[in-house]
Amino acid sequence: MKHPLDRTDIDNAWCPGCGNFGILKLIEEVLTELKCDPKNTVIVSGIGQAAKTPYYINTHMFCGLHGRALPVSTALKASNPALNVIAEGGDGDMYGEGGNHFIHTIRRNPDIVHIVHNNMVYGLTKGQASPTSQIGLKTPVQVEGVSNEPFNPISVALALKAGFVSRVNIGNYDHAKTVLKEAFLHKGYALVDVFQPCVVFNKVNTYRWFMDNTYELDSSYEKNSLSSAMHKALENDPIPIGIFYQDEHATFEEHIWGNEKKPLVTHTHDIIKLQELFDSY
Repeated sequence: MKHPLDRTDIDNAWCPGCGNFGILKLIEEVLTELKCDPKNTVIVSGIGQAAKTPYYINTHMFCGLHGRALPVSTALKASNPALNVIAEGGDGDMYGEGGNHFIHTIRRNPDIVHIVHNNMVYGLTKGQASPTSQIGLKTPVQVEGVSNEPFNPISVALALKAGFVSRVNIGNYDHAKTVLKEAFLHKGYALVDVFQPCVVFNKVNTYRWFMDNTYELDSSYEKNSLSSAMHKALENDPIPIGIFYQDEHATFEEHIWGNEKKPLVTHTHDIIKLQELFDSY
């Protein structure tokens, strides 16, 4: 039976075995199980292999410029707070080209889910090092191996007191689904950094590598402690996965509209005046 959110009639551009397939399935299942109406759901992405995900899910979508998914997502949610808004893309898209937007979206705290496909390499443009590539990784460009310190999105998000900070491994599927559901139920900005392999251009960080080098935060871990979360965020041998930190506070939309003002989607528009404005340009 065809999945209700599946677009199987669209040619898929991913390589066989790509971790993006697992993330696509994960998003479809979570949206379905949480009964998110496709007509009231929008997925926003930028450029890259990961950013093609919205093409394969039967919801509203917006694909924009490289690294620009977050400001569009913020605007959509502010204009219509009733929407389920997802921003998704790769580690290069979100932490490289979109790094500045990553920082300031956390500060604004819009009620969106931010899913980052983290394969530690640029997959679309043939395997250059990405912001999260590990030291020593050899690529067609970094032929002697990466020398830069990898970007740590978890510690950056925590330093800015993001309301929901998490990391999962797509190879640990059931755990990833549990965490992603919690992200959708959280009120405010929710980061879900997803470890996933690029089976063509990154032969180091494979499915097996992610399984062997990660461990789940257990039930004794207190996710309401910012200092504990930061300590865990800096661990890298092995790497913890799960919800590092969660704390709900007022969202971007609440600050804008409060209890009195009405969101833009509820406003009526004078078509004649709008056309006059367009014509003036």
